[in-house]
Amino acid sequence: MAKRKRLTPAKLNHAEGAPVPESNMPIPSYPLGVAPNRSAPIADVAGNAATVAALEEVSDLLREARANGRMVLDLALDVIDTAYLVRDRVVTDEAEMEALKVSLRARGQQTPIEVADLGDGRYGLISGWRRLTALRDLAQDGPATVLALVRRPAEASDAYLAMVEENEIRVGLSYFERARIALKAVEQGVYPTHKAALLSLYHAASRPKRSKIRSFLPVVEALDGHMKFPGALGERLGLSLSKALEGDAGLAKRLGAALDTAKPKDPQEELRVIEYFLLVKKAALPTPEKPSGVVVKPCKDGSLMLIGDGVTPQLRRALDQWLRDWTAD
Repeated sequence: MAKRKRLTPAKLNHAEGAPVPESNMPIPSYPLGVAPNRSAPIADVAGNAATVAALEEVSDLLREARANGRMVLDLALDVIDTAYLVRDRVVTDEAEMEALKVSLRARGQQTPIEVADLGDGRYGLISGWRRLTALRDLAQDGPATVLALVRRPAEASDAYLAMVEENEIRVGLSYFERARIALKAVEQGVYPTHKAALLSLYHAASRPKRSKIRSFLPVVEALDGHMKFPGALGERLGLSLSKALEGDAGLAKRLGAALDTAKPKDPQEELRVIEYFLLVKKAALPTPEKPSGVVVKPCKDGSLMLIGDGVTPQLRRALDQWLRDWTAD
């Protein structure tokens, strides 16, 4: 019968190498030579490698999400540059802004703004100017941060398009504001021509709508900076003003000076100044700089009263004809 081999090492005296006396402590026995609750070394290596690979995959996904604008970041308000683009919103309605602040106080920011990474921890605002402005006003009462999506526009035109599309969807723009952003984009070299700007920024608009926006370009060129309430300039009055400006090279200067002098306190006052200049143009009235027997008196109901020696039957007939023509436009 073969002699069995010893499977456990002999207990040796560390100093002399002599056998150590048997202990009363039982010798543990592990199945397959593996201690319970402890992985084999090769399993440890495989597990660590899998963990590292999983973490790298998650990191890659997060980097990709951030790069593609799918990760919402919490950014400090003071790192956002609102001058990154020329804004299409010229003025903001105070009542609308106050309603937005009430909503932000009650529910917090529900929709992120869009920004472009400028480097060095700075970001340029693409869209969400109203939300950012409201949050800055509320910063004393709440967190001084804003939720934002980082976009990577390939060109400046992409950033302008994103801004215009958001405002078209959310709040809408006046024809003056639409024409102004197209004009400014051309001035900054984003587009080579007004036609190219209109076709790109308002590609989803119908041809008649783009034509109306184009008609407002002379109005913006003449009165941008002179009008305090350009968003109140309606379609019909704006188109009439555009025609008048194209037919009178000096009208822009006269009207701009009159608006600066009048300093209108509300949209109605500003529109009355413009309406008077159109009346002067079509009915051959004396200009405001050289009144001769006709005084225009604004009334509380928004109408205009003409008084003076120059108010003759011929003038009345001319005004009646002008009103019929203007209504028919």
